[in-house]
Amino acid sequence: MSKEIEDEEDYGLDDFFGRTPQSSYFEIARTANQNIVEQELEKVFRRLAVAEKMLEERGLDDELEKEISRTVIDKDIDERTATVFIDLVGAIVTQCE
Repeated sequence: MSKEIEDEEDYGLDDFFGRTPQSSYFEIARTANQNIVEQELEKVFRRLAVAEKMLEERGLDDELEKEISRTVIDKDIDERTATVFIDLVGAIVTQCE
């Protein structure tokens, strides 16, 4: 894969001003209504708890735990994480307007 193509793919994770979804979230979270920020974070944590419960009900064994650990550093996971931050920013900003 050429460097130019890699740069174009990475561009999607930075906005116009060179911020990442994570840095944008933290900037918004510091200045937004804290009740809204807490509500939105609670929704994300509840969703995580549901996902964990579903995995456990399907038999989260040692091999699956190892696979999860291996995929923590993964481009798809990075993109999904960025999407979570983008969704959080959107949810917070729309409620603070």
